Amino acid sequence: MSVNGNKPRAWSDVVDFPIPGRQSKPRQVGLTMIIDKGLGLAETRDLLELAGDYIDFLKLSFGTSALYSRELLEEKIALLRSHDLHVYPGGTFLEVAIQQDRLAGFLRRAKELGFSALEVSDGTIRMDARQREEAIKRARDHGFLVLTEVGKKDLRESPDLGSILEMIGRDLAWGAFKVTLEARESGKGVGIFDKDGNIKWGQLEAIATTFSPENILWEAPLKNQQEELILRFGPNVNLGNIQVVDILSLEALRVGLRSDTLREAHRLGPAGELERSRRALAHAR
Repeated sequence: MSVNGNKPRAWSDVVDFPIPGRQSKPRQVGLTMIIDKGLGLAETRDLLELAGDYIDFLKLSFGTSALYSRELLEEKIALLRSHDLHVYPGGTFLEVAIQQDRLAGFLRRAKELGFSALEVSDGTIRMDARQREEAIKRARDHGFLVLTEVGKKDLRESPDLGSILEMIGRDLAWGAFKVTLEARESGKGVGIFDKDGNIKWGQLEAIATTFSPENILWEAPLKNQQEELILRFGPNVNLGNIQVVDILSLEALRVGLRSDTLREAHRLGPAGELERSRRALAHAR
């Protein structure tokens, strides 16, 4: 148990995590993606010192990276990557590049700036399957870890469940590392969440039973969503669109240090399997 590589946690020899099994970095599952809407370098350093062990991906949301000076952006990306984080610009910005027929230049500049990952999405623009496949494969050819995003930011344009499942399957076949389920920053009225931010369980279960949950990055900006997904899939569920101020509170949820998940861990007992119990509950919904 360490923080920032080799510093022991303050309580590591006194108290165990109530929910065991949380994977440490570098990890392929249990990923946490946070959205950065404009942290300065000093704030970024403070963030990494406090919570770098609990962040796997940082997304410079929407097109905010276009508003940095090149020098500052390169310095910030290098700082983040030195703490074993993947950093990428928001998918909306890549959509702008595609809309302007400037994908080639976008990929070159992203590489020069030091980005390690890219998000391919069509949350705002219209992109056919051929364009989407080309964007994924060209990004991979440039050496990027590619995440895709499925869903529309406007509820009126949301794809039906069949289309969502088809798109997830295609993206994974084309080489996406993870497929992100759109929830926007609000977490309400988009994707698997209804207008009040509650999970549409039938839709979630259809996705989770068709694809390995390890391949899905569930955007879950609200605390109740994070809690439900952890209880359903266990502490190593992939979660995204986490606010900077919520990183430690999310990690506490994952390992049972908040009453919401501690209650379930206590009910199951030391040998209980959180994921198994939630699967049984999910089938009863």
